Amino acid sequence: MSGSGPSKIGLLAGWGRYPIVVADALRCQGHRVYCLAIKDHADPALRERCDHCQPVGLAKLGAAIRYFQRHGVTQATMAGKIHKVLIFRKYHWLRHLPDWKFLQTFYPHWITKTKDRKDDTILGTIVAAFAREGIQFGPATDYAPELLVRAGNLTNRVPSAYQWKDIRFGWHLAKELGRVDVGQSVAVKGLAVLAVEAVEGTDECIRRAGQLCPSGGFTVVKVAKPQQDMRFDVPTIGPGTIRTLVEAGAAALAIEAGKTIVLDQEEVVRLADRHKLAIVAVEPDEGEPKTE
Repeated sequence: MSGSGPSKIGLLAGWGRYPIVVADALRCQGHRVYCLAIKDHADPALRERCDHCQPVGLAKLGAAIRYFQRHGVTQATMAGKIHKVLIFRKYHWLRHLPDWKFLQTFYPHWITKTKDRKDDTILGTIVAAFAREGIQFGPATDYAPELLVRAGNLTNRVPSAYQWKDIRFGWHLAKELGRVDVGQSVAVKGLAVLAVEAVEGTDECIRRAGQLCPSGGFTVVKVAKPQQDMRFDVPTIGPGTIRTLVEAGAAALAIEAGKTIVLDQEEVVRLADRHKLAIVAVEPDEGEPKTE
């Protein structure tokens, strides 16, 4: 999108640098940014990057809607990770004190359990609740399309023939995980699965692979879901991901071209090159298993 869009944009900010990058992009395009910073997640630096920033609890859905309405925001975007594992900790919701709108909206998910709590289900429900109140969410990558990685090798080291076999093997598995909304990443070595991502997130999946394969040399494949909604839960890597891969002993990382966000790409490549880690952005047809 260009600066000709709405003058006010709402930002629902989770964990990580991604919300900061999006806020900076919006300001550079001339938008005024009204940020809801999710407690225990959002970076305090967002206060300096936005025209107005207010902390909000995970379960304060009504308060979030009223905040945007009060500031005349009708277009919004979300960026940053939500640590879903927190919702399974005992008494965690007491820190966020669900409001009435949250209870009404998520009654089927948490009370009667007639609806599931998969990522797409929960995030889609949130977006729909805002839409009913006149606030439309769009993809953050519309404002910062340069973050989506282009196809090709990012690093000096390229995957070996054996690693390409693992990439294609893992690609199919990761796509199936995404199709049923379980996770987006899988760690493999020698055409064997070491670890798959679920509620714990990519970094923990990588660490588990390192624990199960102390000899290292494994490959991690991270892809978009086949039904990927670019408004939320877009696969993302950054320097922190690279450090985790290096510490765990990974040898290669394959990500999906055009559907993966790479934050601080220069630093990502520099770190990977220093530790001789291969990173490749793969087109979907390249990732599909080859028939012999």
